Amino acid sequence: MNETRSRLRPWFAALLALTVTGLGHAYLRRWLRALGWFAATYAAVLLFVPDAALAAMVGGDSVDLSTLAPPLVVVLSSAVDAFVLARADETAAARRAADDGAPTTCPHCGNDVDPELDFCHWCTAELDGARGGDER
Repeated sequence: MNETRSRLRPWFAALLALTVTGLGHAYLRRWLRALGWFAATYAAVLLFVPDAALAAMVGGDSVDLSTLAPPLVVVLSSAVDAFVLARADETAAARRAADDGAPTTCPHCGNDVDPELDFCHWCTAELDGARGGDER
């Protein structure tokens, strides 16, 4: 279950970034980066999309796709960036778990766990494995 979850997380972040620019980064808790991508998309629309094309879109008329290319490039770049960040986060988490010997997910419920705790804060099951901190 954990392997499926870790494979879906980058794709989910990319899908969110395609839906609303910056939302994939917000999902990854990269707040400043999310705001930056949203601002970049807004700036691309203001600077490169003609007012006539915006008025036609609001009116429901067809618009030449080439006029919308700059903001679309920014949105696609945002999705790729969210995907790459999520993959890097997953790789770093797996590397930390291998170094610690501590599980990153609860073996009972499958949710992510805090490596500082000796129990799952979701299902309260006691976790086995070496934990960082003082051992008595």
